[in-house]
Amino acid sequence: MAQQGMITPFEPALVRQIDADNGQIRRVISYGLSSYGYDIRLSTNEFRVFRHIPGTVVDPKKFNPANLEPTPLHTDTDGSYFILPAHSYGLGVAMEHLAVPENVTVICIGKSTYARTGLIANLTPAEAGWRGHLTLEFSNSSSADCRIYANEGIVQLLFLEGEPCAVSYEARRGKYQDQTETVTLARV
Repeated sequence: MAQQGMITPFEPALVRQIDADNGQIRRVISYGLSSYGYDIRLSTNEFRVFRHIPGTVVDPKKFNPANLEPTPLHTDTDGSYFILPAHSYGLGVAMEHLAVPENVTVICIGKSTYARTGLIANLTPAEAGWRGHLTLEFSNSSSADCRIYANEGIVQLLFLEGEPCAVSYEARRGKYQDQTETVTLARV
């Protein structure tokens, strides 16, 4: 299913190293097809961090985009990355586009490499019939700032296959359908 357009771009094997611009091999946080899932990458397009605005409350019904500030993309010999400050929360977006069939549901979970640095990825579903680029949510529970590498593995997708669902995400016209490769804010 993935090779037939469920995941685009699709990497048919787990990638752990790439050819760097300087002709050297560079190790990366793995992405691509794994034993029972698929590790997707964080896009370089956008990463936003919640900032404290005294006197405001974050309200999912009336979300104020001013509560998020864009974070610059940095690059060095280890790759391109965003920085998520200590004890903060950020939103990024997946590089891969998903087109989930109506008989599959996807669960997005954090990778252990990042969990060991204190980075927690929110458990996120992509329901049967959903299409788009996942907006990914991260919490830095450590007391140190954390690098989050773009173009490298960020979360793992686990796939649950069954009978086609009675009402797919597309059929019910879900509010997060067809997300682009930018952060999508809370909607009601």
